[in-house]
Amino acid sequence: MGRTGLLQPRGRGRRAPPYNLRLPAGIHPHPHNILRRPAPCDLPVPAATNTASVLGLIADDMVEVDRVIANRLNTGVPLVSEVSRYIISAGGKRLRPALLLLMSRALEYKGDQHYNLAAVIEFIHTATLLHDDVVDESTLRRGRPTANESFGNPASVLVGDFLYSRAFQMMLDAHDMRVMEILAEATNIIAEGEVLQLMNMHDASLDEAAYLRVIRSKTAKLFEASTRLAAVLAGVPPEVEEACAVYGQALGTAFQVIDDVLDYAGDANETGKNVGDDLREGKTTLPLILAMQRGTPEQRSLIRAAIEAGDTEQLPQIVTIVRETGALEATRVAAAAEAQRAIDALRGFSANSHSAALLQLAAQLLERRA
Repeated sequence: MGRTGLLQPRGRGRRAPPYNLRLPAGIHPHPHNILRRPAPCDLPVPAATNTASVLGLIADDMVEVDRVIANRLNTGVPLVSEVSRYIISAGGKRLRPALLLLMSRALEYKGDQHYNLAAVIEFIHTATLLHDDVVDESTLRRGRPTANESFGNPASVLVGDFLYSRAFQMMLDAHDMRVMEILAEATNIIAEGEVLQLMNMHDASLDEAAYLRVIRSKTAKLFEASTRLAAVLAGVPPEVEEACAVYGQALGTAFQVIDDVLDYAGDANETGKNVGDDLREGKTTLPLILAMQRGTPEQRSLIRAAIEAGDTEQLPQIVTIVRETGALEATRVAAAAEAQRAIDALRGFSANSHSAALLQLAAQLLERRA
C-alpha cells in the first residue's frame, strides 16, 4: 500500500487532530545515548496513579483482545491449546498489546483492527517467552513453573512456533503491507537479538553498547512495533508515526533496564522469578557492567569469574558490590533517561486521557517492582 493510502485510510478511522499536548512540569530533555552519558532525570509520577489504573482505561478493549486470543487459540491439537493457554493465562500486565491499544486511542483511531493486532503482538511475545525459557533453562516465570518446566522443552518450542505462525496468519487480516513490514521486521530483529544474547553469554567483557544493542533488539523492538502499528492504523503523518515508534523503543528499553535492576534488587515474591537468574545464565547486564567499571580490581575479578562460570554462590557479595559502587543507582538513572526520552517523544500529541496515560506509564515505570 502506498503512503497516500496510509494517510487517508479507508474504513480504519480518520486522521488524528493537531498534536498540542502539554507535558507535566519538571520534564527536561536528556541525551539519547543514556547508557554512555547517564544524567539525573526528574519524572513526576501523578499522585494516586498506578499501572493498573492506567490500564483500566483500556479494560473494555482488552476484553475484546482476549476474545480474539481465545478464538485464535482454537485448534485440533489439544497440547497446542493447553500450553498456549498456560502461559497466556499466567498473568502479567500485557504491556505490549496495551501500548498498541493506548496509542490507538490517543491517536483517536475509530476502527477495530487494533484488537486483532494487539492479539498478534501478544502471540509474538508469548512465543518469544516460550523459546526464551527453553534457551535460558528457566524454571520460574510470573511466580509459577515455566511451560518448559511443566510440559517439557519440545512442547514449548513447537507451541512457540505455532504462535508465531498463527500471528502471521492474523496479521493478514489488516490487508495492509505496511503492517506486514513492521511485524516481519520486528520478529526478525527479535530473533537476531536472541542470537546476540546467546553469543554474549558468559562474556564478562561486554560493554554498554553491546548490551544496548541486545535489549533494543530483543525487548524494545516489540514495544516499538506496538506503538508504530497504532500510528499506521490511525493513518497519521510519517513524523508522528516515527514519534510513536521512538516512544515505544524508549519505553521498552527502560522496561528492560529496570528488569535488569530487579535481578539484583528485586524480591522473587514480587518479580515472579528467581533473584540472580541473569547471573546464573551468564548474562552481563548493565548493573554488572557498571559495577566492574567502578569497582576495585578484586571486585571486578569476582564479578568476572561469576559471569564466566554462571556461578551464583557469590551472589550476596555481588549484590553488595553492585549497591556499594553505585552501579544499581546508575542503572536506574539510565532507565530514567530512557523513560524521559519516551516522554519527550509525545511532545505535541493531542491532549486526551489516553495520551496522558502513555506519559504516566513512562513515569510509573521507574517504580516498577515486578
